[in-house]
Amino acid sequence: MRDIPAAIAAARAERAGIISHHLVWIEARDRATGNNATLGFWTGDDHQDFTIGGTVRTYYGAGVMAGKALPEFVQEIGVQVREHQLTFSGIAPEVELVVRGYDVRLAPCEIHRAEFSTEDERLLAPPIMVVDGEVSGVNITTPAEGGDAKIALSILSNAVMLTRSLPRKRSDESLRARRPNDPFLQYAKISGSNGDPWGAKNA
Repeated sequence: MRDIPAAIAAARAERAGIISHHLVWIEARDRATGNNATLGFWTGDDHQDFTIGGTVRTYYGAGVMAGKALPEFVQEIGVQVREHQLTFSGIAPEVELVVRGYDVRLAPCEIHRAEFSTEDERLLAPPIMVVDGEVSGVNITTPAEGGDAKIALSILSNAVMLTRSLPRKRSDESLRARRPNDPFLQYAKISGSNGDPWGAKNA
């Protein structure tokens, strides 16, 4: 069971209501330089800084997340691969930068939930992660004259990594190109090629 911060639990117990917002953080790749490029969006009314894991991140708001931008997130125990559809305003310059200026294919994506007090709109506790995954697809909708332009991102949960054959689908080099300090695939190339000597003497 997920631990709920005391301040949030107390606000819920008072039944006074809570203002909830979601924060989307994408670690893409700059097409021009090949370097990592990060950008954040949230469902709030204006740009705001949040501290996530000890690091201050800037999230862009003011209509960037269009309409019902986020689905209902299901949190449960297991390794089921879940897909989430996020909808953004196609006219927001920050969104245009992400999908046209950056390469978001398989880009790591985190979604956090931030809860605020209804009395003074203060943040009750550090944002809680609800999705840790990667971008699996982009769909850009070009509307007719007078319509609304939208950009939809498909996000797969990290459980999708369990469905891949490590040496053929992902390598240590490709992962470190996005996350230099992530050693998750450092032994992918030799996985399954070395015998297990436990209980026996090596030749």
